[in-house]
Amino acid sequence: MTQNGEDTAPLRRPEAAGLHLAPDGPDHRPSAPAAEPTELPQDRSQAILEAAKRIGAILKRAGHPFALAGSVAVYAHGGSRYLQHDADFAILPDDAGAVAGTLREAGLDVRIPPEDWLLKTTCHGQNVDIIFELAHQPVTREMLDRAHVLPVDSVLMPVLCPTDLIHSLISAFSEHYCDFGSVLPVVRAVREKVDWDVVRAACGDQPMPAAFLFLLERLNVIDPQEGQP
Repeated sequence: MTQNGEDTAPLRRPEAAGLHLAPDGPDHRPSAPAAEPTELPQDRSQAILEAAKRIGAILKRAGHPFALAGSVAVYAHGGSRYLQHDADFAILPDDAGAVAGTLREAGLDVRIPPEDWLLKTTCHGQNVDIIFELAHQPVTREMLDRAHVLPVDSVLMPVLCPTDLIHSLISAFSEHYCDFGSVLPVVRAVREKVDWDVVRAACGDQPMPAAFLFLLERLNVIDPQEGQP
């Protein structure tokens, strides 16, 4: 689901809504920590990209419907390469068990956190969130069908479309999490690719998302809503 510079905020996280190893290279296994590659890139952003590439390759081979989300998705759409958090993937809720099994078969430790809308794993020393609820709504087949197939470094994979990606970030704003500064650079990077009418219709009547949309208008990042002064 991402908070400094061009980085995105985690997707629907109340406390806060995604190197050239071969896909079949060794992974971290909970019973054998030494299996993790001994030489990882010093650059944190490249390490996150490596984790995203590895998980994406695993999910592709298994045939699971998915889409890359979060800061790595923004990067794939042309945003900043400055990544400081985890890699995020969106999957269907009904596929959570099968995806967890696939990741475990690949040697990854899958954890079930208290939140009931995601799974967590670690790959190449980086946290990876496997999310089945975005913008307070379950991930749908239609959302995954709208994903764009884009290169993430050297690996092609489905990436959330910009409209769904921005909607998921703006909808996460609430009285408890309202970090406009972390999402503003993201919006600037992809604003021309977003259907803002869809975003407004989906979350523009909620106080915090509406305030952020107003800020974007005042900063001339997006055009004012038609019919408004």
